[in-house]
Amino acid sequence: MSDTTSVAVGAGPARLAARSRTTARTRRVWWPSAGTVRGGLLGGVATASGMALTATSGWLIVRASERPVILTLLTAIVAVRAFGMARPVFRYWERLTSHDAALALLAQQRTVAYGALVPLTPARLGRRRRSDVLTGVVDDLTDVVDAQVRVAVPVISTAVAGGFAIALTMALALPVGLVVLTLGIVVCLVSALAARLESRSLASLLAARAEVTRVSELMASQADELRAVGGWATALGWLGEAHATLDRATRRVAVGRATASSLFLVAVGAAVAVTAVVSQDLAVPTPVKALLVLTPVAVSEAVTPLVDAMRALARARCSERRLHDLLDLTPAVAGAADPDREGSGTTQDGHTAYSGVDVEARRLTASWTGARADLDPTDLDVPAGSSVVVTGPNGSGKSTLLAVLARHLDPTSGTYRLADADALDQPVAQTRSRIAIVDDDTHVFATSVRNNLTLARPDADDDAVEHALTAAGLGPLVAALPDGLDTTLGSTGRGLSGGERARLGIARAHLSARPLVLLDEPVAHLDPPTARAVLEDLTSAATGTDGPDRTIIMVTHRDDGADLFDRVVEVRRRPSATMAPTADAEPDGRTYDADHSGR
Repeated sequence: MSDTTSVAVGAGPARLAARSRTTARTRRVWWPSAGTVRGGLLGGVATASGMALTATSGWLIVRASERPVILTLLTAIVAVRAFGMARPVFRYWERLTSHDAALALLAQQRTVAYGALVPLTPARLGRRRRSDVLTGVVDDLTDVVDAQVRVAVPVISTAVAGGFAIALTMALALPVGLVVLTLGIVVCLVSALAARLESRSLASLLAARAEVTRVSELMASQADELRAVGGWATALGWLGEAHATLDRATRRVAVGRATASSLFLVAVGAAVAVTAVVSQDLAVPTPVKALLVLTPVAVSEAVTPLVDAMRALARARCSERRLHDLLDLTPAVAGAADPDREGSGTTQDGHTAYSGVDVEARRLTASWTGARADLDPTDLDVPAGSSVVVTGPNGSGKSTLLAVLARHLDPTSGTYRLADADALDQPVAQTRSRIAIVDDDTHVFATSVRNNLTLARPDADDDAVEHALTAAGLGPLVAALPDGLDTTLGSTGRGLSGGERARLGIARAHLSARPLVLLDEPVAHLDPPTARAVLEDLTSAATGTDGPDRTIIMVTHRDDGADLFDRVVEVRRRPSATMAPTADAEPDGRTYDADHSGR
């Protein structure tokens, strides 16, 4: 489930989501933009200047050995200096142009991608952590857009410089020009081979790296449990197999890259040898012969970057496929990415003005994949201002029920009413604007305490922030911080314990002033005393005398703090649920009153 920080889909992200799907189908992101083409042309001039420098230097050395009048060498001397200065100048200009274009495209594509991700959260993201998904999207986008600089620019530069070399040699000596043209064709074929070899081995390499990471994380996080059941040796065997697979994949990649690099060198060397043989019988001066022989050598300067360019091309294609597979998914909620169905349940100052809301579900069923029922027919009645705990065995559909209530997943059948209105017929953004969500892994952003809370309600002042922190039991912590609300949290600042992270999520929910609070295993990783203390602060804040009562629905698999809630609803699965139940099925949820003696 999503954190409180991602509670509604705004108009901007939805429109960007719709736009992103059109972009994905009509244009490859790594295809060169106008700015990249300009950079490639400038790079071609820089590369051609380097080639001209090498060839002209060869002519000058041979001609100087003939001891001519010095004035006959002045033109070549000036040309050598000009080419020597032109190469870095045009290379710098190319870098400025191409990187500006790539960075602008990266900013645009990140905006589009993030907008497309919002409607997919969380139902279409599988079991991957949100941070892993975001990191993967960022890395893939970087690889794709990097192809503007690492693929398009070198290819265009090589084509421009190669065209100059072919034109010059054909003008001076047609046989040598044909040799250089043949070299260009061979370079194209070797580049295609290099891209193919890289693409074939890259998928297996990435899969092998992922497996090593998965097994390593499993062993690190479950070390005590593995030793307790005598499985440590088996886990070491898994890790050894994963590393062996990675080693084989790495070797295949290295062999492919080495093969491509060697073929480039062999092609250049062969071109130099053939040019030397052909030039012997040409009716041209000896200095010109030297220039012609050195031309294929100079071409190697343009060919060398193509190895890395083909590697970057393979990465970009692989990353682009992953992005399209993810971003082209259909949202799990109808209307989540439809701008025409957007609405707002907020007041002009930016936060909701509702008191508690009634929640009513009748014969509600749902499925994450459509292949099987993940929630059997369930009834739920939660009056405004009351609190309910939803329990049940693993796989019974507790989190699925919460996803439907949060409008992160459309039900396959049944009805869902929120505040006496059909929630399924309301704009998704309007329904979500009434809901605050806290899960078992509250994300702490690497920013100040204040910013970590105000993302739930941007217009909140410091008094409101401090009140929310105090209500969640974080008042003493904030009072002890050196910079108060300005103290930086997260990876670049002060760390938080598991209990403090859970309280931070609750503080966000409290600050949001939203009338319905949904909690998905918020204390799953806490010890029983800490879990109870967190839940006591939660229920006290939700039913305080200084604000409207909130409706609370908490999914949990443990009994800690259940007596603090008004009721406990148990969700059970039918013996076999391979397809979505029909409307005639009887609800399977059981409701009973909790023991309130401890309240």
